[in-house]
Amino acid sequence: MTPADAMAVQAPVADMSLLGLFLQAHFVVKIVMVGLLSASVWCWAIIVDKTLLFRRIRSEMDSFEDAFWSGRSLEELFRSFNDRPATGLAAVFVAAMREWKRSFEGSGRQIQSLSQRIDKTLDVTIQREVERLESRLLFLASIGSAGPYIGLFGTVWGIMTAFTSIAASKNTSLAVVAPGIAEALFATAIGLFAAIPAVLAYNKLQAEVAKAQSRLEGFADEFSAILSRQIDERLSLVA
Repeated sequence: MTPADAMAVQAPVADMSLLGLFLQAHFVVKIVMVGLLSASVWCWAIIVDKTLLFRRIRSEMDSFEDAFWSGRSLEELFRSFNDRPATGLAAVFVAAMREWKRSFEGSGRQIQSLSQRIDKTLDVTIQREVERLESRLLFLASIGSAGPYIGLFGTVWGIMTAFTSIAASKNTSLAVVAPGIAEALFATAIGLFAAIPAVLAYNKLQAEVAKAQSRLEGFADEFSAILSRQIDERLSLVA
């Protein structure tokens, strides 16, 4: 038996399964893996939650538009949506109507600059709705950009540890080298596993936010024009 054969025989058989690679990895690499896996789970929770949220928002917007353009009076619509939590287009409508009604309460009618106040209210409400839709999307972007580098850090650390062990054992056979390298590369694989869905989901969800924002702004412009005409009518009556 040659010396190489003897070393190959003496080399322990490494567990090359995914669980085995994790258990055999250096504790720093384990921390990286656990962190990336936790981040991946949180990313998927955000993706599912946001997907359901945007689906619900689209349905609520469709329902509100059907009600708004059905011919019902603004007062009737306001009473219907003011008594329940409003989101999306309903939130924009309710906020503008509240400003409208406050301006006509009491004896002093604050019609002057009412259009500007309503436009400001619409802008603030839209911004709040967009911020609500965009919440936690920054985490997806962070994991998408930093995940591969975090995994690469675990890989570099694992390779350094593997080569240090090889130098100490003075055994360069493939059976000794392969497990350490595989453990290190496993960290990069987990980093990509966390980053790729995060990047794809972030781009998709940001596109959904842009569509919702465009729809909110379009409705706000239409509703502002309707209220502006009513303001002009009331000013002409007063005059």
